Amino acid sequence: MPAVEVIDVVKAYTGKVAVDGLSFSAEAGEVFGLIGPNGAGKTTTIRMLMDIIHPDSGQVAIFGETPSQATKDRLGYLPEERGLYKKLTVIETISYLASLKGMDPRTIEAKADALLEQTGMLENKKKKVEELSKGMSQIIQLVVTIVHDPELVILDEPFTGLDPVNTERIKQLLLDLRERGKAVILSTHQMNQVEAVCDRVLMVNDGRAVLYGALDEIRAEHRGHAVIVQTGTEPGAESAAEIPQVDGVVERRTHKDHVELVLDATTTPQRVLETLVEAGVAIDRFEIATPTLHEIFIEKAGAEEGLEVGGEAHDANAE
Repeated sequence: MPAVEVIDVVKAYTGKVAVDGLSFSAEAGEVFGLIGPNGAGKTTTIRMLMDIIHPDSGQVAIFGETPSQATKDRLGYLPEERGLYKKLTVIETISYLASLKGMDPRTIEAKADALLEQTGMLENKKKKVEELSKGMSQIIQLVVTIVHDPELVILDEPFTGLDPVNTERIKQLLLDLRERGKAVILSTHQMNQVEAVCDRVLMVNDGRAVLYGALDEIRAEHRGHAVIVQTGTEPGAESAAEIPQVDGVVERRTHKDHVELVLDATTTPQRVLETLVEAGVAIDRFEIATPTLHEIFIEKAGAEEGLEVGGEAHDANAE
């Protein structure tokens, strides 16, 4: 049974369709990426999973059940709009919110200490929330989200405001949740983080699915007929000059640290490699060019008129 199953869901606000016939599932033991431009329908979809709003038509199921208070008790939700009690200490905040999830008071502090240590925040346990930086508060809110050991974790932009060290800590925490069999839904604009932790992704645009499936399969499907070459010389123009003209290469693109060779339909990467080796080119790197998720994101969503891709501005009512 999927942790989350959405079937042909439609939701509209005052005549504007926010979610239009959307279907997907998320499984236990995976990190599932929910991505798309601002206003694409991501927040509306999450709110339906949380039973905050109801679909106009279609079905939403959490562990096979219609969203309700019972299903809410089995999940943890980190909203994009943050909010903690600033006058309470970190441990007071965690303890109070954990108690609302029905945790045994005798186990709360031990579980909180373990998560605070894992995220590098244990030394801040007795500080007031108002004394913490924005990034530190973000981590505490994530700890609050998972302290009751939910089976499903829904995270809306969890990396916002984090420095590289804390970003890595949060990524490791997500991978740990996956290893423990939890279902994690990650909604974010940061495509590099999606590539780092997600097993499958759903890209929505105008409320409809435009990409859905395993991340590796999506990238392979959008792979162009090109190869990446990096030589032993300095990157850039010198590296490009060292690569001779090769039959079947219809275009060369010089990047910061490599050259991308675009091939015609009949030329194979193996033939290009053989030609370069025969020409005596010192090759440090040779691989088939595969687009990043960010490039696929731009290709699918960025060209649509009126869409803002990847920015921080967000109108929750638009979704």
